[in-house]
Amino acid sequence: MMADEDQPQSLLGHLNELRSRIVKIALGVVAASLLALIFANGLKDVLAAPYLDVCSAPPEECFQLLAPAESFSVLMRVAVFGGLILASPVVLYQIWAFVSPALTSRERKWAIPVISVSVCLFLLGVAFGYWSLPRAFRFFLEIFDDVESRFRLAEYFSFVIRFLLAFGVSFMYPVFLFGASAAGLISSRQLATGRRWAVLAIVVVAAAITPTGDVLTLTLLSAPLYLFYEITYWLVRLVLRK
Repeated sequence: MMADEDQPQSLLGHLNELRSRIVKIALGVVAASLLALIFANGLKDVLAAPYLDVCSAPPEECFQLLAPAESFSVLMRVAVFGGLILASPVVLYQIWAFVSPALTSRERKWAIPVISVSVCLFLLGVAFGYWSLPRAFRFFLEIFDDVESRFRLAEYFSFVIRFLLAFGVSFMYPVFLFGASAAGLISSRQLATGRRWAVLAIVVVAAAITPTGDVLTLTLLSAPLYLFYEITYWLVRLVLRK
């Protein structure tokens, strides 16, 4: 039986709570993945489009299969990716529910706004990553312009899914900053004095998740990430008053 939210839990209680949340996340993702499996072929075409637009070969020759079960493996990966997108509200709610006992009753009232913003930021990051994919592939294909481009199907979709998830998660960092401030770990003064380090960290992270490395793409990603930092600072200062 779970301890009351206002009573401190033992280490075993926290571990049981964590296990319960992980199980619920897993069930939510599995259920959403099964639903996404119905539309997996359409989602596969959407994920393949950025490369097909810049592929120098005919569309039917842009990919190659090197293993008997590779198509099925790709279909499952695409379905799980779609499941993660569909289940993102469930995943984020379970994460919030796990950390909420550490917050005050007033701060727990932020559950719906925080989860809604988290989902929106995650989806915005995925959309931004998808928008930047054609530019990334043009960069890759121009390195050796005398080599015919034909990606292995499984490796292509693994790269694209990791790329999009990296963008989605990176866009959510303001929520973690806000949560840390709500828990008393970070103050608005610390956020203000840490602006220079924030700029450096944002540029490093942006450079790490943008494979092209060109200034334009780096700037396009760094600018909104820093804007999120400033918005978080003002929210902590004016809303949380910390």
